[in-house]
This record gives sequence, structure tokens and C-alpha cells, in this order.
Amino acid sequence: MLKLLLPFLLVLSLSAVAQAQSVAFVTEEYPPFSYRDGDEVKGATVDQVRRMMEGLGDYTIEMMPWARAYAQAQTTKMSCALATAHTPERDPLFRWVQPLMIDRNILIKRRGAAVTARTLEEAKRYSVGTWRDDYSETLLRNLGFPKIDEATNITATLRKLMNDRIDLMPMSELYYAKLVKDGQPIERVTNLTEQPLGIACQKDFPEDLRQKMQAALDGLIADGTQKKIFLHYGMPLEN
Repeated sequence: MLKLLLPFLLVLSLSAVAQAQSVAFVTEEYPPFSYRDGDEVKGATVDQVRRMMEGLGDYTIEMMPWARAYAQAQTTKMSCALATAHTPERDPLFRWVQPLMIDRNILIKRRGAAVTARTLEEAKRYSVGTWRDDYSETLLRNLGFPKIDEATNITATLRKLMNDRIDLMPMSELYYAKLVKDGQPIERVTNLTEQPLGIACQKDFPEDLRQKMQAALDGLIADGTQKKIFLHYGMPLEN
């Protein structure tokens, strides 16, 4: 009887190992970097992950509010959040694969709004919207912005901006350029910051797999695939 059970137990054991090594990528709704298209998650950062993971094993990509995604990547083994701004405060919290892009973040306003600010100090006179657990929330607080409005995601924050419920909001320079091209009535006000965006994996993430993921991403950058992916989504990548 034991001999008959051994092959079955071996299959179960191998299955458990394979399942344990499956990477759970989590991201937020932030088009065109990550968004739902029917049942599929797509976007300029998501597509890089799919190409990067070819031949590296099983993985899933799930979309959820950023605060939840960020928390999962901190607490759940084999979880990775993207695209995560790599700041000094966040550096020791994760194992990193980067860059999915170099992000220049700016402050924007609704076109025609009576908001004038050439510097960050002048921008502090106004209310600024952001979303929970995004790095811009911490950045704005560290810079001393007194009037910060928190929403659940970037879409809600942009809606508040267009309805004059806030005066300013931070936004990726690439995403801003795309929205302007698409006819969104917004204007650039001043620069905010610049940092790499990457894949932030839980601290117990296997280092050998992280290195393979980094090598695969390095290859996408070196052969021009990363730039082609951004161009596909209407964003010329100049980095």
C-alpha cells in the first residue's frame, strides 16, 4: 500500500513546492500603467512583468486598492507590488526589481483654475489631493504641505480636481502627457520629485528568483522592449 501511495505523495509534494513558488503580483488601477481590460490586467508596467516572467515560473497579477496592495507586499511571502516608487524610506522594507520606469512627478491643476505656483513653497497655499499609501502622500507631508486630501485611488483624486474640490494633485509626467494628448483639461504647475518605480517584493522573497527577474528586466531595457511597450501605450520613454 505504501508503494502505491509514494508516487501520489510525490506529486502532491511537487505541487506544493510549485504553488509555494508562484509569485503574486499586486497592482492598482492606474491607466495606462495598469488597468483592467475585461478580465485581463494590462498596462505599460504590467506588460513588462509578463515579458519578464516568461520562463521564470508561475505567477498571478491581481488589481486592488493601492493601500491593500502595498500592505500585502510587505506582509505576504511571494508577493510583489508594482509599480512602487523606490524612496529612501521604502528601501529597507522590500527586495527590489527595477526600474519599470523613471518617474518624474509633477503637480497639476484643472485648466483655467485660479492656481498660480511657480515653486513648491507657493504650492503649499493650496489644497493637494493624493491617495492612501501612495508615496506622494508621505512626500507631501514631509515637504510640509498643510492641506492634503486623501482619496482611495488616483481616479477619485483626478475627479476631485476636475470638480474643484482640490486645487492640485501629483501625477506622473508620462501620464500627464498622455492625458493632455487625449484632451484632458489639465495644466502643469510645478515639479515635485523624481525617482525609479520598480517591483517591491516581500523581504523573504527568494533572492535567486529576484536576481533572475532583475536580469530579465535588464534585458527588456537593453534590447529596447521597455521603450516599445511604453510607445504602445502612447508614452514615449526618454529615459
